[in-house]
Amino acid sequence: MGQSPGHGARYGAGDTSNITDDLLDRLRTAPDAVALSRLEGGSWVDVTVRDFHREVVDIARGLIAAGIQAGDRVALLSRTRYEWSVLDYAIWFAGAVSVPIYETSSDEQIEWILRDSTPVACWAETGEHADRIRSVDAESPRHVWCIDNGGLREVRQLGSNIDAGAVQQRCADITADDLATIVYTSGTTGPPKGCMLTHRNFRAEIGGALEALPELFEREHSSTLLFLPLAHVFARIIELGAIRAGARLGHTSDIANLTELLQEFQPTFILAVPRVFEKVYNAASQKAYADNRGQIFDRATQTAIAYSRALDSKRGPGLWLRVRHKIFDRLVFSKLRASLGGRAEYAISGGAPLGERLGHFYRGIGLTVLEGYGLTETTAALSVNTPSHTRMGTVGRPLAGAEALVGDDGELHVRGPQLFAGYWNNPEAASFSDGWFATGDLAEIDDDGYIRITGRKKEVLVTAGGKNVIPSVLEDRVRANPVVSQCLVVGDGKPFVAALVTIDRDVWTGNLNDPKLREEVQKAVDDANTQVSKAESIRKFDILNDDWTEENGYLTPSYKVKRNAVLHDYSDTIEALFSR
Repeated sequence: MGQSPGHGARYGAGDTSNITDDLLDRLRTAPDAVALSRLEGGSWVDVTVRDFHREVVDIARGLIAAGIQAGDRVALLSRTRYEWSVLDYAIWFAGAVSVPIYETSSDEQIEWILRDSTPVACWAETGEHADRIRSVDAESPRHVWCIDNGGLREVRQLGSNIDAGAVQQRCADITADDLATIVYTSGTTGPPKGCMLTHRNFRAEIGGALEALPELFEREHSSTLLFLPLAHVFARIIELGAIRAGARLGHTSDIANLTELLQEFQPTFILAVPRVFEKVYNAASQKAYADNRGQIFDRATQTAIAYSRALDSKRGPGLWLRVRHKIFDRLVFSKLRASLGGRAEYAISGGAPLGERLGHFYRGIGLTVLEGYGLTETTAALSVNTPSHTRMGTVGRPLAGAEALVGDDGELHVRGPQLFAGYWNNPEAASFSDGWFATGDLAEIDDDGYIRITGRKKEVLVTAGGKNVIPSVLEDRVRANPVVSQCLVVGDGKPFVAALVTIDRDVWTGNLNDPKLREEVQKAVDDANTQVSKAESIRKFDILNDDWTEENGYLTPSYKVKRNAVLHDYSDTIEALFSR
């Protein structure tokens, strides 16, 4: 049974502060420093700490005037944008509890969250969002304010007669163990569960992250552009960490124009999920082949991977490898870095495995992708690779104060001040034992404390022959092929293992029945099968006509496949794989 303690000092146990203290500390020490940049009329406009604090307090005064009491829940349904951060802090400055909702949520999910959390008020981004909130079959919040329809102006006017001292008192009354937010899991199985995260949880998580990653947050002129959903706790930790550390923070939900926005904003580090990195690589490869430079790109890729691997050796890259790397840096790598803004040296990746090959590629071109691991229940990252301590294929070592161990059944258990307070209205759902939380993930911990996630405990398949199969080992490898978008391995109780595959239509624009496509997918399957025994290998696969997306209900907002939904809706397709 392996165990990995957190590195560095512990956070959380003696901390009596709350989230509002970070912004107040910045106001005292650097009121005129740039805290955020907001996009206005196509240009980035800087916002100082003083101005951001003023906006937050004005909205908090309005919330108090509207009757929001300390501990009341206030929901927030919106895409990632500047106003989200203003409202997030304003809710806390009013002593209330934020309940984020993904703007892509179905009516059923919105109804469940509203019914379960019973917010007294809700912020909606658009008029359509506001109408959906009002129309669900649940008790409607007393107030529904719309960001795009003057909701912030309305609330500011409402609070014009409330003294700022009332806000100061609300902030002073918050204790470290008070509830800060209820974040509903994206729900790959069953209805979402509301994770209760306290101010102490956030403070511990941010403290550990800043200690582990000073090269990202605390370098001179550090900045990041958030484009992942702020309804996810992963992005919110970056939001809060940037405010505490003084890194400039930007927001966008315009994924279609993300490359242009990154080039304008020029972040020094970025936050993304593996699918984003896969897309960037695939788009670059596709463009190179379209320009008759495919062979050059392939050689550049091989050089980047070899260079990164050599960095992990005692001797380092040899002379000829360094020469090749310098040539390709001028021809290829510098252009790829420029597409991400040109200043980014680091990226944080989570939510799913990136894969060693892609990890080495990005480090080889000059962008080190630091893979981490965490759950909503652990207030985002529990562990992360750092610039000085990176081990490819792992999710790093636990942050300060956190601990991890692997049980006899291979399941990862964790504890520490980042660990949530339980599930809202559902305490029996949390699996605790002596302070340890059972994550549901299978893992290995090496002698140096690095964690490697090997799969999901509940997703282990057992074939008719009694062979245990971990789907993610195969799925991640198949999905690494550029033409593949998603892969789901099936075969529980069946005589062999099979797979459903969807195609990335940005990469493969031809006919889905083209034999060349099937040959390419077969290559991906053959490659994946090299990682497992013959009994665990994929024998058959089907290429589906439609991709799985968040919009059609088969992916979570963090790009995880909703296995139960796919198994249910594609049951006939799956059965056909084993009957022909």
